[in-house]
Amino acid sequence: MILHRRWFLQMSAVAAFAPASLYSGQKEKSDVPLVDQVPPMLDHVLLGCNDLPRGIDFVKRHTGVAAAFGGVHPGRGTENALLSLGTRRYLEIIAIDRQQHTDNHLAKMLESLAEPRLVGWAAHPGDVQVLADDLARAGIIADGPTAGLRKRPDGSVLHWKTLNLKDDRNGLLPFFIEWSADSVHPSADAPSGCQLLRFELFTPDPAALGKITAKLKLDVSIAKGSSASLHAVIAGPKGQLDISS
Repeated sequence: MILHRRWFLQMSAVAAFAPASLYSGQKEKSDVPLVDQVPPMLDHVLLGCNDLPRGIDFVKRHTGVAAAFGGVHPGRGTENALLSLGTRRYLEIIAIDRQQHTDNHLAKMLESLAEPRLVGWAAHPGDVQVLADDLARAGIIADGPTAGLRKRPDGSVLHWKTLNLKDDRNGLLPFFIEWSADSVHPSADAPSGCQLLRFELFTPDPAALGKITAKLKLDVSIAKGSSASLHAVIAGPKGQLDISS
């Protein structure tokens, strides 16, 4: 079962079907063509790894594009590298920063990864305070908005606010981000040449997940799978990266 906002368009499309070269999970693969397969609200996708240079090399080997170092997250124990996926959309390769000493849960999880994999995604709803108020009225518990920042290699500082759902359905649901008006969106000057062709959620119960994504207005593809998992297909000048969580 697949839930998607442009089902009829996809059923009539004759575009290429999902690649199978690297995707070897036990999930039931989607048969939806690679047509309009990215949620409009998607801001960025997070690829986790236990070593940043290794993560950069992993993406470059599959796509032909090397992500650029983005900076560190003070107090969180992580650092990142970025790669543009088009207008206001990017890939964040995130890894543990061994120069920081922290008990942050994310940093510990990243350190334990044997291979790079998707570890989350972010959506841009507009004003996150408005979203927080809407969620509160709907009885959906969220934490934030919380201010965040990152110092870039050029010395400039990016600012944002995030809103995190208390129940993210085993990592399937995103956190929400609002970039400061005086901050350059990371997609604007990150290395270009790649495109996000597909982003979807796999779950044993698509109908139940579809109800919450509808409430959140996420407009994201959902497919039936044996376990909860994120799935993305990124095309580059030298090939495709087909990656899951």
